[in-house]
Amino acid sequence: MPRSLRLSFPDAIAALEAVGEPTRLRLIALLSEAELTVTELTAILGQSQPRVSRHLKLLVDAGLVDRHREGAWAFFRRSERGAYGRLAQDILETIDLSGAELAADRRRLGEVRAERAQAAEQYFARHAAEWDRIRTLHVPDSRVEAAMLAMVGERRIEALLDIGTGTGRMLELLAPKAARATGIDASPAMLAVARANLERAGLRNVQLRQGDVYALNPGETGFSLIIIHQVLHFLDDPARAVREAARLLAPGGRLLIVDLAPHAVERLRSEFAHRRLGFSREEIAGFLDDAGLDPVASEALSPLAGEGDVLTVALWMGRDRRRQTDAPFLSQTSEVA
Repeated sequence: MPRSLRLSFPDAIAALEAVGEPTRLRLIALLSEAELTVTELTAILGQSQPRVSRHLKLLVDAGLVDRHREGAWAFFRRSERGAYGRLAQDILETIDLSGAELAADRRRLGEVRAERAQAAEQYFARHAAEWDRIRTLHVPDSRVEAAMLAMVGERRIEALLDIGTGTGRMLELLAPKAARATGIDASPAMLAVARANLERAGLRNVQLRQGDVYALNPGETGFSLIIIHQVLHFLDDPARAVREAARLLAPGGRLLIVDLAPHAVERLRSEFAHRRLGFSREEIAGFLDDAGLDPVASEALSPLAGEGDVLTVALWMGRDRRRQTDAPFLSQTSEVA
């Protein structure tokens, strides 16, 4: 076994002691399913917030759980890398997860996720017609779209997939370069807007489907380019969404992620249903690596003089490492904070 997947004797004892308690084992199981906040875990476990926070601290200190703070919120997720990640995975694979208590936790987790999904769908339905206006919160779309086109390159796209297509703007931009294109969104209201926009644009090589970002099933795999544009910051488990997207790539295919760089505008959570306050280059690189993709390009678009106090938008490109295609190789152009 590689040394990186081995724990020292004291570290192994500390980790096993940390997980060897009923609530903490339940937390490990839940945090293997999703990235969750203390408030959400409190609702699922039916325990007080101080008690849940204490258990989480022990697991974080033992290396079995990762903690990620964004402004006033803290997110927790089971460690998935290195020796601690392997130990946590081995423990979960050893126990029977169908037991009554763990099964009840998963049902309550399902309820939490359903509430999130309902709130997001209601939000999208309310704002479907004005979605493009909301995007004025960041640097101009014209700059973002120009950077996307440059990163994608001139080569013909055989099969394009736009995940979280929203108003269909990304399909309007890139479908003319594709032999065929598919847009997926969870919201029927958003799909209705997209359909009207694409019909107006006269695009005939595009199909729209309702779908779940965590369980994509567009009828086929083998996409040469997949776009995830301004979607990840709404999700409770963005890494999982990236892995699911990567699953649909053709060997050597490319995944282009466009989202906000790290920021501290807390009101976006309450006013616009944002769950994450942007992503760093390192975090996205980790998502890509875990999904079997090599990071090949990144660019940060900060506001220019005259654009006002708007948010930075970042682009990241990953390539499926199973086989390189003859699509143009892109070197990293600039770092994202």
